[in-house]
Amino acid sequence: MRLLIISDTHQPRRARDLPAQVWEEVDRADVVIHAGDWCDLDSLLSLQARAQRVIGVHGNNDGPELRERLPEVAREELGGMRFAIVHETGQAKGRESRCAKRFPDADVLVFGHSHIPWDSRADTGLRLLNPGSPTDRRRQPHHTYMTAEVNDGRLDVRLHRVETDRCSSHPTR
Repeated sequence: MRLLIISDTHQPRRARDLPAQVWEEVDRADVVIHAGDWCDLDSLLSLQARAQRVIGVHGNNDGPELRERLPEVAREELGGMRFAIVHETGQAKGRESRCAKRFPDADVLVFGHSHIPWDSRADTGLRLLNPGSPTDRRRQPHHTYMTAEVNDGRLDVRLHRVETDRCSSHPTR
């Protein structure tokens, strides 16, 4: 099973659309996971129209239209692994232990909010993933997203940079 993991797309404020490189990944993915801060309903509807399957949550910048359609926390079993998706996890210090307590029944926690790519493990084995943002890098050197392959309960994750010549939909930052 192939996953595309994105977050913090902030459309249309930070980008009119997802970069072409990310749409290509949408076409290849069995499931797209979005960890919140879509910012407009059209971005959700566009992704749902094109992707095979979308699992998403709302973020702190998402208004009532998105909050009506998306949960604060989503939980799904994918390829024999238990995923939890949430937008915010709090400060980086102590994140692994806090999240392990909050999500004891998950194998993988996907989160967003910081726009900072993150891949770590809690002592309990919980894997924490933040894909960064494909449209709003903030103080990060690159726009990013993740892809993952789930096979027999094993997760292989790859962090990708959005190539600068392929993100013309971005305002210059």
